[in-house]
Amino acid sequence: MQNILCFSHLRWNFVFQRPQHLLTRFAKQYNVFYFEEPKIGPDSYELTQQNGVSVVVIYLEDHQADFKRRMAKQINNFLRDHNIREYLCWYYTPMALEYTSHLTPKITIYDSMDELSAFRFAPPQLLEYEEELFRKADIVFTGGVSLYEAKKDRHHNIHPFPSSIDKKHFEQARYHVTDHPDQKHIPHPRFGFFGVIDERFDTALLREVSQKKPDWHFVIIGPVVKIDPAELPQAENIHYLGPKKYEELPGYISHWDIALVLFAINESTEFISPTKTPEYLSAGLPVISSPIKDIVRTYGEENLVYIAKNAEAFIASGEEELQKDSRTEWLLKVDEFLADDSWDNTYDKMRLLINKVKEKNGIHV
Repeated sequence: MQNILCFSHLRWNFVFQRPQHLLTRFAKQYNVFYFEEPKIGPDSYELTQQNGVSVVVIYLEDHQADFKRRMAKQINNFLRDHNIREYLCWYYTPMALEYTSHLTPKITIYDSMDELSAFRFAPPQLLEYEEELFRKADIVFTGGVSLYEAKKDRHHNIHPFPSSIDKKHFEQARYHVTDHPDQKHIPHPRFGFFGVIDERFDTALLREVSQKKPDWHFVIIGPVVKIDPAELPQAENIHYLGPKKYEELPGYISHWDIALVLFAINESTEFISPTKTPEYLSAGLPVISSPIKDIVRTYGEENLVYIAKNAEAFIASGEEELQKDSRTEWLLKVDEFLADDSWDNTYDKMRLLINKVKEKNGIHV
């Protein structure tokens, strides 16, 4: 019972986010096997160790012909080769049921971190598989309160777990380390964003604000996916630095003046609870955010972040913050608000809920 088979739509080494934070902690108690979506290659699998987690990459020569059977075969081969007979299944994508419905886990966990059906290029059958996953799951977690409210009537044992923080990691940004070579030439004030740059990114707002405030400089860190890079606004005061390692982020944001949650308001952002919000705050940075529901009611109503619904509000917020002489009082309030917020606490709460399911099912904890 000390095995977790996790099936995810995200590459382990893509961006260090919710699955990585949680599963590296569960790996202290379980053997965690993280199955990525398949890659092109001769039918086989590859196993590597990453942060205490066993990452399994399945290769298929052809992703079209007999996909379900061939994926299931490689999973079965893996379980046989590693003598894994009892396990929990942990899902980040309902689409994995396409090739895992034959498995017989002792417990099934669904961590619904996003409303994937609203994302660009979402498979049309995703909602159907999600209904099946709700029927199979013993326990469901959601990546935010809005997502919980949208799904709470679909399962009897569902719990909201909004994005949390690795405080020690991001608090490093409060101590000004040496600036990175690809950023140190950028003038101040710097407005920074890190994260995945996709259909959620508000290109229109960035374009308008950068044009109206040519003396402000915008630092954008992260991979560009699912959108054409040509769609991104280009200007002398916009600086795309590409993806960076998780370990490097505090060094970059340490030299920003204001951090951004630069998301458009559309169907793909309706239920999100961006991890970057508490990470920015933990780093001691003021934040300007789009009016994302979970951010507004968690941080905006507490006056911990600025909420800007358009370019005018964005510029007014930026000008107000840049004129401040001190952030001491605000930072004390931030630290008090985030005092009990950590991935360690989230892990502990999830683990207790899973153990309750074990006990209910007569499984030795």
